This record gives sequence, C-alpha cells and structure tokens, in this order.
Amino acid sequence: MDQLLFGDNQFFGVNHMSEEKARAQAMRFQDIGAVIEVLDNAYDEGIKTFMCTTHERIALVCDHMRANPTRYADYKFYPCMPYAHKYANAMTDHGLLGAIKHFLPEEGFLDSAMRGGMSLAKKDIEGITTLLIDAEMKMFAGLQTPVIFLQNVVVDFLLGLGFNEAFRIFANHVKARYGAEPGFITMNMPRLLDVLEELGVENPIVCANINKVGFRMSGGFEAYETALKEKNFEPSQCRYSPPAPSQPTRPSNGSVPSRISNRLSLVRPAKAIFGLPASWSIGIGRATDYLL
Repeated sequence: MDQLLFGDNQFFGVNHMSEEKARAQAMRFQDIGAVIEVLDNAYDEGIKTFMCTTHERIALVCDHMRANPTRYADYKFYPCMPYAHKYANAMTDHGLLGAIKHFLPEEGFLDSAMRGGMSLAKKDIEGITTLLIDAEMKMFAGLQTPVIFLQNVVVDFLLGLGFNEAFRIFANHVKARYGAEPGFITMNMPRLLDVLEELGVENPIVCANINKVGFRMSGGFEAYETALKEKNFEPSQCRYSPPAPSQPTRPSNGSVPSRISNRLSLVRPAKAIFGLPASWSIGIGRATDYLL
C-alpha cells in the first residue's frame, strides 16, 4: 500500500472541525471539474491512490479516469462501501425497480436479478451480500482497485450483532472476483482483530482511529496498543509528523490531541491505516499532518 492516500470528505462537504468550512467545500466542489482539478494536483505531486466512498459522484471521477487511460495509467482507487444515502436517493428518483437496475453490475440485469431473487428466496445471505458488493463496485469497472474497504457503519454494526460470517464472505468475494485485498474500517479495532483472527482472515487491512483522547476508540487506548503489539500482522512502523507552528494543534472543543508521540514504534503493529479524528490522518509507515 502507498504511504499517503487521498481522501474524499472535502468533496462532499464533510469537515468534522468546522461546519462553515464544510459548507464552503460543498459549494466549491459542486462542479466535478473542481474535484478532478484537485485530484490532478495531488496526482502530479505523486499521490496516486484515492481512498473514496462509493458516493454516486465518484462515478463521474471514474468516468474521467477511464476516458484518459494514458494520463492515469497507474492511478488506484480504494473504494469504501457502502454509501447508504445513494440507495435512498435512487429509490426516490427511480423507484424500486429502477434503483435495482441502476446499481446492478454490467454482467447482465437478468443474471444479477435472478441471483439476487434466488438468494432472497433461499435466504442466502452470501448470495445477497456478494450481489450488493458487485453493485457497489460497478462504477469502478476497468479501474485498479487493489484494496476494497467495508465501511465502519457496517463493520461495527455486524460486530454488535455478532454476524461475523459476513466478514469472511466479504473478504473471500473481493479476493476472488476483484483480486483485491479486503479492508475493514472500524471504531473497535481490538474486537475486530479478534473476530478476523477467529475467521481465518489473514493479514487484513484495518483502518481505525488512534489518539490520546480515545476518540472513536472503543475499548480504549490500552486495548489498541495491546492489539497492535500482540496480533500477528506484517511489521511496519507508524510515524506522526506534527503540524507546522502556524497551524492550530487543538480545536476549541479539545477533541483533537495537540500531539501524538513524535515517533510511535510498535513491536508487531498491524498492517493498518490509522486515522486521527477531525483534521488528522495517518497512513502505513508515515503520518500526514492534515486530511487531504
């Protein structure tokens, strides 16, 4: 995995520190051309991996990349699924059947519908799950997607339900059909790692928060530290780069730590992406001091 990934929150008006900035970003990126311009600027600086949700507007980015294969020959996407709002919007805009047809993969409406219908009839959870994954991946057809993530809203919900088999289904399907590594976003990394280990999901990629105040860290900092040291994952080193002096290090509500250890050396750290809350993000082997 690349050490530095580009995220998409700013393109959809998401900013956990400032609602005013979120509104400004939403206005700025209403035109997909503005999104492409920022991605191009990052690409020209050597950031060639885009970790993004499966928001419907990402499909426009994918269309642009496909239309310019020479320019983006080595560009990679890390899809994060699902993006639940688009399903509700599609139902409103296209009705039930229209929404189903809109999201089904290109392998054929009838084939996919039959697969989904038979799965529902048999209460075949694996068939339904793989169909939904394929629907989410439809927009990335023909593009490089070496890692595919399951969003924390689903991961943590499944952990709470104890429906652990879903993680195996997801991991096996993205490997078999897309030749990709499965990734899991979570706010409960210690529990998730235990479950994945029990399922035999080897060397998974885990995206989680780690910070001094325990923000989005179910189980607490010590549980995370223990999990990172004791779980059998690929060794790597995570470093944190403090912000420039001119940048604020703590918002008024104190939700972001002013400093994480300048060098975080772990005995046997997980192969993971660490994301600090709000304006902080850490990638494998190296940290960034802002959220791209």
